[in-house]
Amino acid sequence: MSDFQNMIEGYRRFKAGEWSRERARWAELAEGQSPKVLVIACSDSRVDPTRIFDTSPGEMFVVRNVANLVPPMETGGGHHGVSAALEFAVTQLEVSEIVVMGHGACGGCSASLSQKFKDMRPGEGGFIADWIDMLRPARDAVVAVHGTDGPAAHRAMEEAAVKVSLDNLRTFPCIVEREREGRLRLHGAYFAIADGVLHVMDPDSGEFHPA
Repeated sequence: MSDFQNMIEGYRRFKAGEWSRERARWAELAEGQSPKVLVIACSDSRVDPTRIFDTSPGEMFVVRNVANLVPPMETGGGHHGVSAALEFAVTQLEVSEIVVMGHGACGGCSASLSQKFKDMRPGEGGFIADWIDMLRPARDAVVAVHGTDGPAAHRAMEEAAVKVSLDNLRTFPCIVEREREGRLRLHGAYFAIADGVLHVMDPDSGEFHPA
């Protein structure tokens, strides 16, 4: 798929195929949604969570952005897209699971390590620099051990981004309350594009192991 016309052709195949076969399901979804899981993933075109987890429409509420990041809760000015989506999933849809999924070859994490966009103006890389600045403390810790380049540094940074988002999720009272009451569980995961292996984070050790 290389252009919009190809997308339209893809839609027509979908409408004639999957949509027609699952007509009852789509009729049900037209009345509302009740996903049980919120997935926070990267915008990277290679890591579509609905494909990786082999789910059907309506089963997951998905938020995607550069480096699968959740900002800490803040109530200042500006637009809070991730926070709004998170609040909707938790308080309105009442999901019972939140999964933060990082991945291999993440461009956002790579940019954090290299500081590629530092001091650039918005529209030229400045928005990216501001966004991934959330990773700065984690980056400093990774660089102190692994340096700024190489497979070990990149893997450590990608896993660290998942942990940063999990920590930031717990700055939201609605999440803390539900997690404490056992109504909500948080998970960290990492998808290795090269070999297709999903790794799940051990909540006690913080280490990632194949699922």
